[in-house]
Amino acid sequence: MSSKVVVAIDGPSGSGKSSTSRGAADRLALRYLDTGAMFRAMTWFMLSEGVDVHDREAVAAKADEPEIESGTDPHGPAILVNGEDVAAAIREPEVTNAVSPVSIVPEVRSRLLDLQRSIIGEGGIVVEGRDIGSVVWPQAEVKLYLTANTDARARRRAAEEGGSDVSGVAESLLARDKIDSGRRTAPLTMPAGAVHIDTTPFTLDEVISQVVALATEASGSGT
Repeated sequence: MSSKVVVAIDGPSGSGKSSTSRGAADRLALRYLDTGAMFRAMTWFMLSEGVDVHDREAVAAKADEPEIESGTDPHGPAILVNGEDVAAAIREPEVTNAVSPVSIVPEVRSRLLDLQRSIIGEGGIVVEGRDIGSVVWPQAEVKLYLTANTDARARRRAAEEGGSDVSGVAESLLARDKIDSGRRTAPLTMPAGAVHIDTTPFTLDEVISQVVALATEASGSGT
């Protein structure tokens, strides 16, 4: 396995990106970056500063202020805002419900894009998000696009959140899909050259194995 390989994993919420990315990074002995956590961290900062997340100009004006640090250990990726550990706080419903309007602001995406590229650096990393293979690192040796049917995605996300309202989660996921796919800046799309994996019929271990095989093949071929 090349220590320089970059594995870009994109896809909508609930498709299994996070678990797959962490598992693949662990098996491949690579670093791991959750770009979604970075957007959540930015959203947490905006909320903590009392910024109206629906006011794009207000969000844009504050986008350069927070110092965001992302850990790359797949076993426990840290996320800090101005030195404060917000790993748990960014998963709270208040942040989840506010991340979409913050993430579509171009100034936010530009700021985090620079941070993401600096972390990727010389490679040796599995990166997950919604525009990694299309915008952040289109030269990635391995580009994957994970999807799953709406029911499977909703059940997974509901289980992660410790709730049972699968129908409500499904509605939320579809609403997020619409926002992500329709935004002007870096919309959610399958990157050119990406391998599409529908994770619906597979176990997590089976999906991870597919990713590991693709990364190993790409690294061995010298691409």
